[in-house]
Amino acid sequence: MASGSDKVVETVIVGNYVEMETEGEPKGIKTKVSNLFWHGGSVYDAWFSCASNQVAQVLLTLPYSFSQLGMLSGILFQLFYGLMGSWTAYLISILYVEYRTRKEREKLDFRNHVIQWFEVLDGLLGKHWRNVGLAFNCTFLLFGSVIQLIACASNIYYINDNLDKRTWTYIFGACCATTVFIPSFHNYRIWSFLGLIMTTYTAWYLTIASLLHGQAEGVQHSGPTKLVLYFTGATNILYTFGGHAVTVEIMHAMWKPQKFKAIYLIATLYVLTLTLPSAAAVYWAFGDMLLNHSNAFSLLPRTPFRDMAFITFGFACTPLYFVWEKAIGMHECKSLCKRAAARLPVVVPIWFLAIIFPFFGPINSTVGSLLVSFTVYIIPALAHIFTFRSATARENAVEQPPKYFGGWVGTYTINVFVVVWVLIVGFGFGGWASMTNFIHQIDTFGLFTKCYQCPPPASAASPPLPHHGLNATAAAPLHHPFNNTHRP
Repeated sequence: MASGSDKVVETVIVGNYVEMETEGEPKGIKTKVSNLFWHGGSVYDAWFSCASNQVAQVLLTLPYSFSQLGMLSGILFQLFYGLMGSWTAYLISILYVEYRTRKEREKLDFRNHVIQWFEVLDGLLGKHWRNVGLAFNCTFLLFGSVIQLIACASNIYYINDNLDKRTWTYIFGACCATTVFIPSFHNYRIWSFLGLIMTTYTAWYLTIASLLHGQAEGVQHSGPTKLVLYFTGATNILYTFGGHAVTVEIMHAMWKPQKFKAIYLIATLYVLTLTLPSAAAVYWAFGDMLLNHSNAFSLLPRTPFRDMAFITFGFACTPLYFVWEKAIGMHECKSLCKRAAARLPVVVPIWFLAIIFPFFGPINSTVGSLLVSFTVYIIPALAHIFTFRSATARENAVEQPPKYFGGWVGTYTINVFVVVWVLIVGFGFGGWASMTNFIHQIDTFGLFTKCYQCPPPASAASPPLPHHGLNATAAAPLHHPFNNTHRP
């Protein structure tokens, strides 16, 4: 009986999922090329999207987090939050399949509609859960897009410092606007592939360049020294492995979304092969100097290899476009140009906030503690608990928990642990530490700062410092606000 039920469920899910596919049409050269670069709904496409979206520009701030945490804590937090993030991504995938199966049994058709996380919460738990999920998810995705834009401007500055970071933010804000022409994650095939290639290249560039550079003269590895720095670094790693706010959209772009369950874990394991060596190598080479250099590029010499290390962006914008389209009634419009025009207002606040808060590094931890903690850890765990709280719901669940997790008892135990840990450590201590650090950045540099952590002009610079292998574009060492009681 159970196997027959499973077969029905799969038929329901896969049978109705024909979004953006053509049926019965001859496939010419143009169609084949379009399918190769544009239409992606396979397991591999989902893996590319997850892996490239999970770490992205945060990769460049992980050495900064290691300088705050110390080597051992940095490694352990990456492993711990990587597994925890994979668990909650698994919960989200289970809830998505549960919601979609129920709705498609009611004959709902999602061919021209992208399911999102807040709709899953609405369908399973009601409007109050929907409203909370929508608020947290949209705010996180908004600031996630802001961080991507800030990171792009920061990275390109170290390639070409003829323009300040704010000017580069203007330029990349305009580039970000081009993502309005990408209909959904179904069409991110070439973009996610390039994103993963560049992320991989950047990670191994950081690792190899740091090892070849060797340890800077007089390097010290004193972290952790203060609780506020320790929890700031920890929440940046919480943010790093909390990139699955777009899980539902990636699943919906798959031809067989029920195959998603293990994809995020495999993507996380791959990402760990990038983040652990790169963060450890850069921290080994530069140590406490990273406390004042949140972007690892700023400490590495300018070379053609460094200038090639650039990470793509744009993933976090797309779910925001969907929410906006639904709000104004344009989501099911078949005209790509009309949808693109309707999406443009979403780019404006992203652009504006990136100019106000250009604090690449500290802003990651703040978003991690206040938004990621709820969006992708606490809310999914609680939603899973409440969705299957009754015996009837558990008995009729589309996906039963694996026995090696201890069935329903084991699943509930893990969920409670996630909620308690993230609420206390991530939101509580992390929120206190990251907000303290963020406020210090505002006090030190001010809002709308033109060039965050940039070196002073040559005419205003103090006498040359001894050469430590830094290039001309590396930021001059600043007094860290938590190592000194006075204002720099």
